[in-house]
Amino acid sequence: MEFLVLLAKTILLRPYVFAFLAAFLVSAIALIGWPRTWRFWLISWITAFVCEYSSTRNGIPFGWYHYNGSTVGQELYFSNIPFMDSISFSFLLFASYCLALLLLLPMAPGDRRPGWRLLQLSFSLAERTSWPVFMLTVLFFALIDMVIDPVALRGDRWFLGKIYYYPDPGVHYGVPMANYAGWAVVGAISLLLYFPLDRRLPSALPPQTPSTTHRLLLGVGLYYGVLIFNLAVTFWIGEALQGTTGLLMYVPVTALLLLRLLTPAPASA
Repeated sequence: MEFLVLLAKTILLRPYVFAFLAAFLVSAIALIGWPRTWRFWLISWITAFVCEYSSTRNGIPFGWYHYNGSTVGQELYFSNIPFMDSISFSFLLFASYCLALLLLLPMAPGDRRPGWRLLQLSFSLAERTSWPVFMLTVLFFALIDMVIDPVALRGDRWFLGKIYYYPDPGVHYGVPMANYAGWAVVGAISLLLYFPLDRRLPSALPPQTPSTTHRLLLGVGLYYGVLIFNLAVTFWIGEALQGTTGLLMYVPVTALLLLRLLTPAPASA
């Protein structure tokens, strides 16, 4: 009963986190189905929790940081780690995966009708678990934390609250660069565990209708939803330089994405 009460308090205290989690479940189930979704979530959540547990005790892999326990009793914790923090890794990794897929998946065979329309992408097992997808997913995963972590560190100035700190503040708006390396480690370990499992699972994928591209856009929408939310908070608390830096980081990514989506398909030979 205590667990359920704390879970309810967590949802009421962090509704935005659970809205993003719900968006993850909807988009992931639509793209890869429930059997793969719960495995993706469980792998990434356990990996993130273990890495956070380790880093708050020995500095690996995120570097040294500490949760101050200011919200104990107000939200759910596992050991010294807030539940809402570790589950965030799961939906951010999936959103990063969708963004990488949308940029890298090849056009579906036979889809060569000329003129503008939404690209029809292939979603074969080999392509969605390839090394280029792996590397780009990890990059996008670490990149979005370069927007999230600096504003989260200033949580006492907005509704997150001051829940953690770095004993040795880093050069990136107080965040050590080791933290971003840790995010890359979490993303890499999670995908190294999930991709072989995806290859072995016999469960069929949901029908890709109206298209794989439409379903990937749900995950990409989640990615940009989290990005816009954090940038909006950054500007709201008066950190204009920090917000502008984060905004400029995504200009080339967004330009490439729009170029991919809006370029007319070539005519077949």
